[in-house]
Amino acid sequence: MKSSLTRYVWLSIATAIATIILKGVAWKLTGSVGLLSDAIESFVNLAGALMALAMLTVAEIPADDNHAHGHGKAEYFSSAFEGFLILLAALSIGYAALDRLFNPAPLEAIGFGLGVSMVASLLNFATARVLLTVGQRHGSIVLEADAHHLMTDVWTSVGVIGGVALVWLTGWLWLDPVIALIVAVNIVWTGWKLMRRSADGLMDASVPLEQRGQIEAVLARYREQGLDFHALRTRQAGRRIFVTVHILVPGQWTVQSGHEWLERIENDIRTLLPTANVTTHLEALGDPASIADQGLDRAN
Repeated sequence: MKSSLTRYVWLSIATAIATIILKGVAWKLTGSVGLLSDAIESFVNLAGALMALAMLTVAEIPADDNHAHGHGKAEYFSSAFEGFLILLAALSIGYAALDRLFNPAPLEAIGFGLGVSMVASLLNFATARVLLTVGQRHGSIVLEADAHHLMTDVWTSVGVIGGVALVWLTGWLWLDPVIALIVAVNIVWTGWKLMRRSADGLMDASVPLEQRGQIEAVLARYREQGLDFHALRTRQAGRRIFVTVHILVPGQWTVQSGHEWLERIENDIRTLLPTANVTTHLEALGDPASIADQGLDRAN
């Protein structure tokens, strides 16, 4: 698993280096601050990919005595760092755009510069599709975050290319820095979403409603067979999902019978969510102590 995922991060790193070169050439040829903003975002892509590689390597370290639940949360540091870099890039772009807005300058070699920028955008698009597919397949927030960032970069580039082409056709020099400011606002929103998602993961937010619904559907089938459940809790640490739930069975059952039913429930949940670590707690139906044991902190 480790090598199969890290090689995709290396793909992202290679793409970032290539697009930095291409977009840098496009900016130097044209002098467009809009294309400069696009090139700056590619530097963020590179820094984010390098951080992703480091954190993905940490996340794959097996659980140990000091980290019994594994190291999966390291992935959230990567997406948070990338979000922070995006915000810094937005400030840099905004500064350059405002300076150009008050000090307009003509653009040069626009046609060739736009062609180079389009090649860079196609590279980003192809890489983003690969990362998103692999990230969703393996539940990796690192690869998904990198893919979404690259797709944002692609749409940003499309807007920049279209805007600079419009400057070329109309001669409206003020449009170039305005485009750069729009890019800055757009990537601020992307950075905010990445940082918020990372914060949710570090704060042990529950799994998405769709996955929780799948778990509850499994439990509902067993409820129809006379069992009950409560105190369902979920959290996600990178690719790993943790599920805990109290299962209530008839009090006259033997421990062996109850254990066998709990094993079936755990297996059914893991079948739906292969990366889930499921912990069940056996309790007796009708026992008042079972009802008092639903909160996060056990009732006294």
